[in-house]
Amino acid sequence: MTGAAGSETDVLVVGAGPTGLTMAGQLARHGVKVRLVDRATDRVHESRALAVQPRTLEVLAGFGLADKMVAAGNPAVRLIVHAGRRQRPVPLFDLGLPDTAYPYLLFLSQAETERLLGEHLATLGVSVERGVELVGLDRTDQEAVGTLRDRDGHVERVAARYVVGCDGAHSAVRQFTGIGFEGAAYPQTFVLADLEVDGVEPGAAHAFLAGRGLMFLFPLGHPASWRMVAMRPADDATPPTAPVHLAELQALADAYAGGTLRLHDPVWATNFRLHHRAATAYRAGPVFLAGDAAHIHSPAGAQGMNTGIQDAVNLGWKLAQALHADADPALLDSYHAERAPVGRMVLRFSDRAFTVATTTNPLVRFARTRLAPALLPAVLAPRIVRATAFRTVAQLAIRYRRSPLSTDGPHAPPTGPRAGDRLPDAPLADGGSLHRLTAAPGWHLLLCGPPEGWPAHEIDHLTRRHRGRLVAHHLAGPVGAAPEADNQVLRRLGVTPGAHTAYLVRPDGHVGYRAGGTDLTGLRAYLHRWFGR
Repeated sequence: MTGAAGSETDVLVVGAGPTGLTMAGQLARHGVKVRLVDRATDRVHESRALAVQPRTLEVLAGFGLADKMVAAGNPAVRLIVHAGRRQRPVPLFDLGLPDTAYPYLLFLSQAETERLLGEHLATLGVSVERGVELVGLDRTDQEAVGTLRDRDGHVERVAARYVVGCDGAHSAVRQFTGIGFEGAAYPQTFVLADLEVDGVEPGAAHAFLAGRGLMFLFPLGHPASWRMVAMRPADDATPPTAPVHLAELQALADAYAGGTLRLHDPVWATNFRLHHRAATAYRAGPVFLAGDAAHIHSPAGAQGMNTGIQDAVNLGWKLAQALHADADPALLDSYHAERAPVGRMVLRFSDRAFTVATTTNPLVRFARTRLAPALLPAVLAPRIVRATAFRTVAQLAIRYRRSPLSTDGPHAPPTGPRAGDRLPDAPLADGGSLHRLTAAPGWHLLLCGPPEGWPAHEIDHLTRRHRGRLVAHHLAGPVGAAPEADNQVLRRLGVTPGAHTAYLVRPDGHVGYRAGGTDLTGLRAYLHRWFGR
C-alpha cells in the first residue's frame, strides 16, 4: 500500500466475511471494479455460522458454488429432541419441495463457506486485502473517500463511487456514516465450542431441553465433529471475555444431558452475548450497509449469515447497473425498501424463537420441557405444516411485492409467482432447469407460449438495445407440441398452455415484471425506466 497517495475504484467493500465476499463476487461477475479490504489478517477458521439455507444455495448456484458447498457439507441432518431421558426424532427435511434444487438445510461451517467464496473470487481476479482497516470515511452525494491503514501503518485515501460496509456488528462504515443501530443485548451468556463428543448419535442435530434453557449439538465434521451451543445459568456471572475450559463445558453438558455425554479435544471455545439490533437506514448517499452491519439477532433459525449473503446479492447487481446505465435513481433506493423489511422480519422471528427457548417463566419452561417433546412429532407430522414452516425458515418465501421494482402488467396470470416473488425452479425438457437457465448475470425475459405468436422483431430490438444485460428465452413450442417438462414449467408459472405470458426475471432471481398477452408496451416502459440508456 502506498503512502498518502490516492487511488480510485468503482466500489470499496469493507469486511471480507461471507457477506463481503459475496458482495465482491456479485460485483465482479457484473463487470465492476471492486476492492475488498478486511482488518483481520486471516479468514475465520472456526465454524461460527454453520447452516446454509436453500435460498442461499440458489443464489450462490449462479456463482458455480452450490454444488461445491453441498459436496463439502451435510445435507441429510435429522433433529433429535432430548428432554431428560426421553428422546424424540423430529422429521424436518423429508419434504421434497418441488420448486427448489436444495430442499434441505445444509450443515457447512462458515470457515468452509468463506474458503469456497474466496477461491471463487480469486478466479474473478479479486483478492482480499487483509490487515487493512478503514480509519476514516468522507462522502458527498457523488462519491465516498475512505482512509485505509494497513498493518505496517501506511495510509491510503481511496475514492469510490460507492462504499459497502460488510464489516459486522461493530461496523466502522456504519459508525463513520452516523447511521443508528437500534436494539439491545440479551441478558443471557452462552458458550460456543467446536469439539468431540462421545455418547450422542452421529450425523444428527441434538436439542437438549431443560428448565434452565437449551443446549444444542450440531454435526460439523471440520474443524471438529461437533458444534456445542449452551446457555449458561441465569445466575452465572462469568464475563463474556473469560476463557472457557473443558471442565466448564463438561459441567454444562452434564446439567443438560444428565451425565450421558463425554466431551473432549476442544478446538475452539468462547463465551458470547447475543444482541438484537437493526440499522435505522441501509443507505446514506453513496454508502450502504449489508449483513451484520445492518442487522444482528439471535442464531435461532440459522438466519444471520444467510440474510447477509442475500443482502449482498440484492445490492450487488443494482450497484453494477447504476454504474453502467442511466437508470432511475430509485433503483438504489430499492435496496433499503426491499431488504430492510426482511431484516426486521428476521429479527422479529429470531427474537420470538429465542425468547421462548430461553425464558425462565414457569409456564413456558413447563411447555418447553414437558409439552414440546411430546407434541412436536404430532404437530410436525403433516407435511404441509412442515413445508410451510420450512419455506419460511429457508427464506424461500421472501418477496418484494411492494418494491418500486415490482410491476404486474396487464392480463397477468391469476396464479403463479407475482412481481417481486422469487422465481420458482422447474425442470426443462432439455434436461436443464429454470434456475440454471436464468443463472447467468443479467436480466432474463421468459416468453411463455408459442414462439410464432411473439413479435420477433420487437424482441430482437429489445435484446440488441440491451445487449449484455437482457437475454430472451422461449419456454414452449407450438400449441400441443410442448414436452411435459415445459408444460410443468408453465404450470409452475401459472401459465395456461397455449397462452402468452412474459416474465422478466431480475439478476437476483426475483420477478421484476410480468404481463399476459404479446403486447410489449408495458415491458418496454419498464425497461426504459430501470435500464436507462
